[in-house]
Amino acid sequence: MTHSRKPGFLRIAIPTPLRRTFDYLPPAGIDPEQLQAGIRIRVPFGRSEVIGVLLEVTHQAAVEKRRMKRARDILDHKPVLPEELMRLLIWASRYYQHPIGEVVQQALPGLLRKGKKALSRGIPHWQLTNTGRQCNPSTLRRAPRQAQLLRLLQQHPEGLNAGQIDAHEKQWRPVMSKLVERGLVEIKLTSCLAPPLHETAGGLTLNTAQQEAVARVESRLAEFHPFLLDGVTGSGKTEVYLHLIERVLANGQQALILVPEIGLTPQLLSRFRQRLPVRIALLHSALNEQERLCAWLAAASGEAGVVLGTRSALFTPLARPGLFIVDEEHDISLKQQEGFRYSARDLLVLRARQLNIPIILGSATPSLESLHNCQAHRFEHLHLPERAGQAQPPRFRLVDVRGQKLEHGLSAQLLTATQTHLNDGGQVLLFINRRGFAPVLMCHMCGWHHRCERCDAHMTMHQQSRRQRCHHCGSERPLPQICPECGSSELIPVGYGTERVEEALGSHFPDVPVLRIDRDTTRRKGAMQQMLEQIGEGTPRILVGTQMLAKGHHFPNLTLVGLLDADYGLFSADFRAAERLGQLVLQVAGRAGRAERPGEVLIQTHHPDSPLLQILLTHDYGRFAQSLLKERKAARLPPFSHLVLLRAEATDERLPGQFLAEARAEAEALQTAGIELFGPLPAPMARRAGRSRAQLLLQAEERNTLQQLLNQWLPRLENLKSGRKVRWSIDVDPLEMF
Repeated sequence: MTHSRKPGFLRIAIPTPLRRTFDYLPPAGIDPEQLQAGIRIRVPFGRSEVIGVLLEVTHQAAVEKRRMKRARDILDHKPVLPEELMRLLIWASRYYQHPIGEVVQQALPGLLRKGKKALSRGIPHWQLTNTGRQCNPSTLRRAPRQAQLLRLLQQHPEGLNAGQIDAHEKQWRPVMSKLVERGLVEIKLTSCLAPPLHETAGGLTLNTAQQEAVARVESRLAEFHPFLLDGVTGSGKTEVYLHLIERVLANGQQALILVPEIGLTPQLLSRFRQRLPVRIALLHSALNEQERLCAWLAAASGEAGVVLGTRSALFTPLARPGLFIVDEEHDISLKQQEGFRYSARDLLVLRARQLNIPIILGSATPSLESLHNCQAHRFEHLHLPERAGQAQPPRFRLVDVRGQKLEHGLSAQLLTATQTHLNDGGQVLLFINRRGFAPVLMCHMCGWHHRCERCDAHMTMHQQSRRQRCHHCGSERPLPQICPECGSSELIPVGYGTERVEEALGSHFPDVPVLRIDRDTTRRKGAMQQMLEQIGEGTPRILVGTQMLAKGHHFPNLTLVGLLDADYGLFSADFRAAERLGQLVLQVAGRAGRAERPGEVLIQTHHPDSPLLQILLTHDYGRFAQSLLKERKAARLPPFSHLVLLRAEATDERLPGQFLAEARAEAEALQTAGIELFGPLPAPMARRAGRSRAQLLLQAEERNTLQQLLNQWLPRLENLKSGRKVRWSIDVDPLEMF
């Protein structure tokens, strides 16, 4: 007697905010049993078609077969997302309580989301033909932009890709097309991977602490083992990474390195290319879609021996994974703050566990969570207590600015120290974590100041563009000429940002080149890389910058760092503010004195007796962190408890509070022991981008307790009528409380 086999249905993750999967019939003539999870499938959805990812073939459909639609096309013969990545994504969807369809989409390059083939043609590269090499640009007098592009390519005989040309020219493509038509330029498709330079095989001699760190990791290369590489700034963490990556490559495996920001990739890439005999795949948000797909596929095929990228690179498929590294593991940029709110650091630790390989979390100022994991023996703590080579730690000084007349935020002591270091041939970095000219423009006669109409915030004055901007919602206005309240023309800037400090330095040191680095000056593609190269060459003598300059960069000529305002983190409502202030102070200070020249750090403050600042003066981040851990334990705050934040926002200010009050009632009805509820409360910034915002905080000592509640609670929230009138989201393990 023969048994008829049950029909197979396709369970597919669809990119939709609905927290569910969708079942489909296979395309006509396709045996579902031959299909593997992780392939892309084109399916009808509503009135359109979408690209979904197969989760499994099931014999128990969620809907009746007669109501089920048939999938249209199978786009892949083999999975674009391998089994281990699919397991990670499914786990992440459940833990962070985010729809599986959107989670899976996050892991795919844009072109694969659109249904393009998982093939790379290579990256277009523009280079001169023989005719172009011999052509004198002066013969193109009537086409000055063509002459300009021709000169640029003659300076780069190896050719340039689109990103490299973007760094020099705007809207260059139509002009380049004319040069191609003239036969002066040709387009070639090249690999997207950075080729190795491999100049310094073997690298620098390791000191004792570095050798011990390398030996400890090498002893666990064949198994999952998390390490916290805790090294003071300039201690040579990158050199430890390189030695271990070389070992992993020698074993025929790949290494994946995450950095928190794009700005950190150029210097790391340069060092990696000089040392490692393999091609390196770069993955970050500044790539165009073709570049990203090319790098992603090169990692998946094993063509790239090393993958270097920002947060989302953690989802890159690897042919032969052998080692994971998270640099600056404490950095908040490693947590996605919108949509799928995941921690790249935490998910990469989980992925390392699933693959049974080691992972290194590196930082000069480790997060309290990672230090707590070391104390609980979940991570192994590796120390690099001294700077590498001849470099000495910088000397710290607190500058008491109480009662002082500051010139645009600059004290007399800081100006004197700047002059001294310039006279000695050093570079100076002045750090202020506020861009723009001034945070407030105020009327001297009546006290009016320009608030954003859409946010609970002031409009920031930008002098160079003659605009006022809200740095929260992006609203812009021209600078007013007279006060709209009283008609006075006496409008004065209050406070200072990077623009104002740059202007003040120009008047104090008129013959000294000053370079400002913030989000406004680095908008153009390649601008940050150009500026870093200028700094390395020593051209700008004074640097003015925001957090973009605070970490990871190596400036051998920099001898003085001045922090213009160290007080902002001392009185914040955010319980993490003290930790972040300490990390920021030591990270910025770590830019000084990294070569043979001694460094100095001046910290301007109105609170020189602050115990927190006094501990930081000793360079002892470990003691500072332990004091914060004691406070957190006493207050039962993370890492000694776990949080979930339910946020809600709407244009009507009453609706978020109503929804959250109902949400709280639903949570209380579930009677889950061990969970505390706080709120509903207005968000710290109660109005942003025209929407009123409120939040409800859940706290528990055990993660599982929270997860059990969330699994029962969220379906109830989705059925609340009040929830349809607001935009709401869940943030598991929130790092920002705004």
